[in-house]
Amino acid sequence: MGTVIVVGAGIGGVTAAVALQRCGWGVTVLERSVTLGEVGAGISVWPSAVAVLTELGVKGIDQAAALSGPTALRKPSGRWVVGAADLGVELPVMIHRAQLHGLITAEFGPGVTVRTGYLVKTVTQDDSGVLINDELRADLVIAADGLRSVIRSALHPQYAGPRYSGYTAYRGIADVRADDGGETWGQAQRFGVTQLIDGRAYWYATANQPAGQGGDLAAVIRRYGGWHDPIPAILAATDTALQNDIYDLTLPLVPFATGRIALLGDAAHAMTPNLGRGACTAIEDAGALARHLQSAPDPLTALTRYDAERRPIATKLVKRSRQIGQLGQLDNPLAVGVRDVLMSVGASAARGAAALRKMKQSRRDHSSAGS
Repeated sequence: MGTVIVVGAGIGGVTAAVALQRCGWGVTVLERSVTLGEVGAGISVWPSAVAVLTELGVKGIDQAAALSGPTALRKPSGRWVVGAADLGVELPVMIHRAQLHGLITAEFGPGVTVRTGYLVKTVTQDDSGVLINDELRADLVIAADGLRSVIRSALHPQYAGPRYSGYTAYRGIADVRADDGGETWGQAQRFGVTQLIDGRAYWYATANQPAGQGGDLAAVIRRYGGWHDPIPAILAATDTALQNDIYDLTLPLVPFATGRIALLGDAAHAMTPNLGRGACTAIEDAGALARHLQSAPDPLTALTRYDAERRPIATKLVKRSRQIGQLGQLDNPLAVGVRDVLMSVGASAARGAAALRKMKQSRRDHSSAGS
């Protein structure tokens, strides 16, 4: 193997560092922040990402994460639109972003060097390697430097890049239990809640507004304080709220591999959070990248195969997440009413299909037992 520089020490970047270390690469992680770590609140980790982390030897996910409880979709009044049993989807585990980051970086060994407070300004490559800031050289560079990736911009200067979704997001943690999880969809705004392993409630909310307008916990209380229980109690038990305008990347996505440089995570496919799969997709990127570097005859072929596998998958997720956000943020009262009716009808159809599948399976089991 050789040397690789990972630019960015978010969840995707540190997962890539662990994965490449396990493959025998000498890894240098460059992080512009002066400290190594993550900020934020809760994060959903879906089974596919848990499988990658487990394969990479990351320990303690099951002790530090809670299975997402019963979920459902409601109106601000509290009336159910879609129940948990109707959704027919697998459930993720919930964990604080900082905890997940710490579990991954705990697997850093002597093959990983971390440099914090390092700002990447330039990247150039030739047939033998890649040069960062005219001073650091490696055989490969993995750009995990986020939504506004400096490296992606250098490789694809004509690409439009981030696209504002039209809505902002608030997130917080409350020192109360959240036994009834799920989302509530109103007119141009949504509120979701789930429970962390320590018993606290992690909540998030979205609202249509111009980019850069900002907002704080008081704004959240004004918007959602009159919604159904337990939302008022959750907000009352919250000390502060994080606020971030929501962006994703313009489609079509740029190639994830250019020569000896690979894009990973938000740098490659930043998506809106409506599927809860942004960080998970970055984790899966890291696993796929390491797998191809192990199996391909040379690094350039490996990166080409990585792009061929991951870009179509990420493109579908960006599209699907964007569509869910557009549906959830509908502003027209008539359109909101039609949306809720159609979702209720869809839920009834899903219940019927599930009952039919269960009946058929029961007959097959009975037949097998009698033979």
